[in-house]
Amino acid sequence: MMSHNYLHPSRMVLVVGLVASVLLAGCTQGDKDLKAFLDEVKNRPAPALDPLPVMKQFETFEYSPEGLRDPFSVPLANRDSGSGPRPDANRRKEVLEAFPLDGLNMVGSIGTGKELIALVLGPDRVTHRVRPGIYLGQNDGRVTAVYEDRIELVELVTDGAGGWLERQAKIALEDK
Repeated sequence: MMSHNYLHPSRMVLVVGLVASVLLAGCTQGDKDLKAFLDEVKNRPAPALDPLPVMKQFETFEYSPEGLRDPFSVPLANRDSGSGPRPDANRRKEVLEAFPLDGLNMVGSIGTGKELIALVLGPDRVTHRVRPGIYLGQNDGRVTAVYEDRIELVELVTDGAGGWLERQAKIALEDK
């Protein structure tokens, strides 16, 4: 007969119980070490904190507007000074000045040389004839030149300090 090296189930339970009790004994021993380490760490003195930064003292200022100009009005130096470009308030506005430049489209031109006239389609769906010297756009844009493929003009825009600046602009022939 052959002999088997199997453990009987009752012996197996005994071996497993013995191994478990050895492991549990080791765990409880480590638990004591852990408690001792935690007690030591808790009893250490706390590290010193950095000192708080010194707060700067700011000089107080009380605003008194008497005798000062309103910060939201145009500076007196820029009012009605004769220097620099400025819109002509007495000039009668032209039809195309009611529309922004990006709402105007050059759709063609007629004539030749100095007699060249641009055809501009406005948002009102009306085609207007444009030649040098007329105004268009909402920034007092004066046409300086008309070419077969574009219109060049000079606009007047505020400089933010009550004065005016000239700005070059153009409207190109619409590609369709």
